[in-house]
Amino acid sequence: MTPESLAARTALAVDIAVTIARRLGLEVNAPKVLHDVFSVVVHLAPSPVVARVPVVLPPWLTLPRLAERQQRELDAVFWLQAAGLPVVAPSPLVPRRPAQREGLSVTFWELAEVSADHAPYNDAGVEATATLHAALAGMPTAPLGLLSPAQLELPTLLAALRQAPGPLTESDLAHVLADWSVLAPLLESPEALGAALPGVTLQAIHGDAPQYNVIQTTTGPRFADFEDVCLGPIEWDLAGLPPEALAAYDDAARARGLRPHHPEALRLMNAARSLQVIAAFALVPQLPLLAEGLLPALTAWRETPPLDRALDIWR
Repeated sequence: MTPESLAARTALAVDIAVTIARRLGLEVNAPKVLHDVFSVVVHLAPSPVVARVPVVLPPWLTLPRLAERQQRELDAVFWLQAAGLPVVAPSPLVPRRPAQREGLSVTFWELAEVSADHAPYNDAGVEATATLHAALAGMPTAPLGLLSPAQLELPTLLAALRQAPGPLTESDLAHVLADWSVLAPLLESPEALGAALPGVTLQAIHGDAPQYNVIQTTTGPRFADFEDVCLGPIEWDLAGLPPEALAAYDDAARARGLRPHHPEALRLMNAARSLQVIAAFALVPQLPLLAEGLLPALTAWRETPPLDRALDIWR
């Protein structure tokens, strides 16, 4: 996409968010874009409401499926709020459901008064992740899919890479497709994953690096961005962390009555997360700035053994 088309996409998202908000009875006369990467996030000033409009979407995420995912997020965050966890909550000023217009789907959230020391994607620490996992352990899991960020996204992203591989070589494609052929059967059901990881419990998890999705507000930290909330092992949320962070998580988890991380489960989730990162090259046409961040990960991943061989080594 060109800079002009990216700007037009942002402008359309803002216009749609404002139009829907006004139809829902909100006063909006000075909308302000707060964030614009995978979603356009807009403060609907002067109302204390923030709209989030996803604009970079994997191929599987049709409008009805996007609305379902957004509703799961709204319901999960509402549940966590009721359980007493500090979260960026759905706005009480509008119905707690997504609203669609012109192919986009919008959710509405409370405006969080961000503190002066807040920085996007700053590391809030693994103790925050343990606190979140303790709260999520009590959440009903019936509405949640098993590791849906991998199970639902990877097949269509990998299919897109076959058609337009970008920087991936033929060898890279063969590697990633072979790894997915090993991983996919394990994600078919909780029973299949449990058979591969005996003794590893599943629960509701954040789904996307929770310690980097904490907003520092004037009233304290709040958890945010539960778009990928799903059923899975806690190791999915811990993927990629260094040993010292994992040790700190284990201490915090035990203090909260949770299990520590399971090394074999973590290795498998690290491999799955690596596939997710490589598959994200399929999104670069929608978000060109992704490429710069993904290329170092691609270089590192090329040095990893095929997943079937790695599983044999781990065992």
